[in-house]
Amino acid sequence: MTINLRKSDAAEPFTFVFVNAEGKTIVKSENYAQKASAKNGIESVKKNCQIDERYELKESSNGKPFFNIKSTNGQIVGTSALFADETERSAAIAELKADSADAEVTE
Repeated sequence: MTINLRKSDAAEPFTFVFVNAEGKTIVKSENYAQKASAKNGIESVKKNCQIDERYELKESSNGKPFFNIKSTNGQIVGTSALFADETERSAAIAELKADSADAEVTE
């Protein structure tokens, strides 16, 4: 798993994505104004994704499952991609838990 820290031309230009070994996006962030804030967001996802209670399992308007990861104060720190089914979502959560702690950040 790798974590891609990206900068765009947006007003809040910094975002990150957790990408698995197959190149699929597992979790993406909100936009951040400062690079340091985005890096703090990465650490928050790494920490909170290890705790089952921090996952909010949801379904999109088109019926596809996804999840949010919340911090201790209830703020969403990461949102997953949409998955084909709940089995795929569960596999992504397991992969995130197993691989995120050692994931390398690239810019």
